[in-house]
Formats: sequence, structure tokens, C-alpha cells
Amino acid sequence: MRSNARCGDPHKRAFFGRRKGHALKPQQAALFDTLLPRLALALETPAPIDLGTLFPASTGAVRLEIGFGGGEHLVAEAERYPQTGFIAAEPFVNGMAKALAAIAARGLANIRLHFGDAIELLDWLPDASIVCLDLIYPDPWPKRRHWKRRFVQDATVAGMARVLAPTGLFRFVTDWPDYADWTLQRLSHSRKFDWTAERANDWRQPWPGFTGTRYEAKAKRAGRAPCYLIFQRR
Repeated sequence: MRSNARCGDPHKRAFFGRRKGHALKPQQAALFDTLLPRLALALETPAPIDLGTLFPASTGAVRLEIGFGGGEHLVAEAERYPQTGFIAAEPFVNGMAKALAAIAARGLANIRLHFGDAIELLDWLPDASIVCLDLIYPDPWPKRRHWKRRFVQDATVAGMARVLAPTGLFRFVTDWPDYADWTLQRLSHSRKFDWTAERANDWRQPWPGFTGTRYEAKAKRAGRAPCYLIFQRR
């Protein structure tokens, strides 16, 4: 049964950040008219109870990635697990364009997209419908006055707990120690997640099979050490 509790209020929440950067190449722009309509989720209609019906018949479990940037991690995971369905949200035009190009080049059929605010997608998803949720290098909003703009908030943690199936994973990566501490505090306060780390290397080193992104490479060049956090839904 789907809960009525939601983490977003469209009348109160504003989207933060730029939606568009540099101009798209003609091939990238064309994919918004050809490929995106075939992959876009129809959030104006209720989500199917079984999200597997959004994908080819052979698809089993469904995963979610929030804010996939250029899609490097998303596309690599979808290639690695062809029997898994991937739902992903990205509000920025240039990131969506890069992901669409990669999906088209690899002929991937197990990805569905939301071009917009991830809160809208999180609210749309049925209860306990996702086995893994990835949030890879979200905007850290490092200034104190902007902390309210961070994706990880008490309300979104509750939303993630709602859509994750029991024993499902929430995986989070950041290169900002303050955002790592912020996330640990909020996940601990929720009482619906367990932090899986047993030793320091569990958060200092990426999990097996992790695909780094261009943002991660940039962070390492700048001398910022990534932090990899995994939480399991109780």
C-alpha cells in the first residue's frame, strides 16, 4: 500500500541551481526530441505498483540514482546489470544531454529518466519499490546560509526510507567532509537506516565496482578526499 506521506511540497519548495550551461551540440539537442520522450517517466499519472513494468520483461529489481550529472555512473551500472531497471533524475540540460548520448551509443533499454527535480520523482515512487538509491556527489552547498538547499534533509531522508525496500541500500558520495557529517547525522536520526561501515576504509575507499565520475577526478586533483557512505534500510 502506498503511503500518503511526501517529502516535497510544490507550493513551498523552490528548485536551486542552474538548469542550463553551455549550448548543446545539434546531435545532443536532437536527443531531447527523439530519445528522451521514449525514456521519460509520466509523473502526471500514478506510478505502477510494480516498477518492473516500466522496463523490458526480463527486468527484475529497480534502482534509483538522484542527480546523475553527466551519467557516467548511471550508464556504467546499467551496462553492468542489464537485468536491473534504473530510474534516474537530473534537472540540468547539459547533464541530461550527456546521459542521453551515452544511452543512445550503448543501446541501453533498462534506464528511465525524469528531467526535473528529484523530489518530484521521489514523491511519485511507490513504497518499498527500490532496492538501491545512489546519490553521487550532490551539490554540497557549502555556505551555511545555503545548507537548507542540500538534498539530504530530514524530509528527504524520510522519503528515501519510504521508497527503499527492507535491507535496501542508500549510497552517498561526497568530497566535502561537512556534507558527510551532515548526512551521517540525518541518517542516524531517522532510526530507519544502519550505517554499514565497520572500519575506516569502508568510507575512505569506494565500494566494489564503483565507477568514478569527472567530478570525482576534479575533486582528487584539488586534493579533496571522497567519502563513501552506505546505509541499509532496516
